[in-house]
Amino acid sequence: MPLSTLNKEQLSAATAPIGNNLIIASAGTGKTSTIVGRIAHLLQTGIEPSKILLLTFTNKAAGEMLERVGRYFPAVVVNKIESGTFHAVSYRWLKQINKNVTLKQPTELKTLFRSIYEKRQFKRLNHDVEAFSSTYLYEQYNLYQNASLDGFDIWFIDKYPDHKPLIDIYMNIIDEYEDTKDRFGFVSFNDLLIKMRQSLLENRREMQEVLVDEYQDTNTLQSALIDSIQSNSLFCVGDYDQSIYAFNGANIQNIATFGKRYNDATVFTLSKNYRSTASILSLANRVIERNERIYPKKLEVTRVSKNYPPKLLIYKELFDQYQAIARNIKNSYTPSNDIAVIFRNNASADGVEASLRELGINCKRKGGNSFFEAKEVKFLLDVLSLIVNPKDMMAFIHIFEYGKGIGTAVAKEMFECFIHFGEGHLFTGMLSPRVFNLPKLNPTKNMQLGLFDDDTQIGSISRFAHLKLSEQIKSNPILKHPKLTDDGLIFFKNFYDFLKSIKNVKQPQTMIIKLINTPLYEGIVEMLSNQRAKLKSGEIDPDKK
Repeated sequence: MPLSTLNKEQLSAATAPIGNNLIIASAGTGKTSTIVGRIAHLLQTGIEPSKILLLTFTNKAAGEMLERVGRYFPAVVVNKIESGTFHAVSYRWLKQINKNVTLKQPTELKTLFRSIYEKRQFKRLNHDVEAFSSTYLYEQYNLYQNASLDGFDIWFIDKYPDHKPLIDIYMNIIDEYEDTKDRFGFVSFNDLLIKMRQSLLENRREMQEVLVDEYQDTNTLQSALIDSIQSNSLFCVGDYDQSIYAFNGANIQNIATFGKRYNDATVFTLSKNYRSTASILSLANRVIERNERIYPKKLEVTRVSKNYPPKLLIYKELFDQYQAIARNIKNSYTPSNDIAVIFRNNASADGVEASLRELGINCKRKGGNSFFEAKEVKFLLDVLSLIVNPKDMMAFIHIFEYGKGIGTAVAKEMFECFIHFGEGHLFTGMLSPRVFNLPKLNPTKNMQLGLFDDDTQIGSISRFAHLKLSEQIKSNPILKHPKLTDDGLIFFKNFYDFLKSIKNVKQPQTMIIKLINTPLYEGIVEMLSNQRAKLKSGEIDPDKK
């Protein structure tokens, strides 16, 4: 059984009584074995597996732990254990409550946020302070959701007091953003935790024990979620000295104040390191001994092997560093697949990779964009997503923001227009509209909030008389949109023609083939290739297209 392989410290922690237990486990001290041992102990003592919740920071970590538990217990038992990341578990539980929840990726929600932000005309307000960009405001809002349970305005003004004159506009943007998400059933990763916590506070979910891995990296929201679960016992594993995610909202006070926040808390420390050699551990001890001590700790060496002391090599130029790394690898007797180069950013990776290839050293670079993240491919997938689900506003915005002169804000308004024209049906509004008046696009006119109505007058259809358009296009009320330009209308025409061409097509492969051969897609590919080939001078390098 797993418990038989544990050392004295690990066994003491793994078999601790039901209650609030914190395990200080430095890197290499066997925290995974201890968690696996704890789960085994709970099962052996008769705890129902479905009443055990394991929260980790990666699904891979949860899978590996349960795989090890599965070596000693039947699958029918292990599969009942609730496990996964905070977000995965929250998503799974929310779907059990509301199957209409649609998780959107950060890039999609950033686009939605920008479409709302761009409706505000900050420059016309003549404030002394310049407004934050859409991207920065979105990132600050996401950080706030992880870091505070107070109102956004309180948290934000505390950080940026100079922006107090703009806080009402910022709050109005965020309110509209949240209202839009609720209307379409969109949720962000943060929303999963926020909504799950709200649900648990209203309808408690009883668990016998909640186990938390990497507890030092939990943020305020995750800590609040843990507290909202009705549990008889906590088993939190972490290391104060390994907390490195403060920039992303991690709250070191979660682990630092564990003993004060939970009654009768017990703290265990794992001190025996099984991973590192004496010289590496000695260096680590010298570094962490300078940290403010909350929990006493002294790492002990258990590994007996040849000792290679760490080296710090300093170079005056980055190029010299890349070349030296490549030469050292070239002259090493260590097999290439046992060597890893960890880099700070992609620019450094390019230099290291080039230097390695120059010396004929094969290397495999991990990370970077996948095929499906290429903009040309994402466009195709967005079109298919919209065809499958015409209510997918984000897919529509991603498609139409490629139209010259459209942008995210106008794309969102066009989506709302077509839904209105089709009496709730997007493609009806685009192909055979039933309603021919424009909806109220800016119902919350408020100049103090940067919302002006001087551009909401119905546009004259005659301004497009010089374009060669079919009667069906000419009759579509979208031509009345005041912000629609010639280029924007041509983009709509091309999309309209594509929709007409696939009217009787059922196979996705055929749709993609037809789409690839349309002026719509050819124009996007040309635009993206020009963007990539554009030099600093503004000229296009044909070799890079």
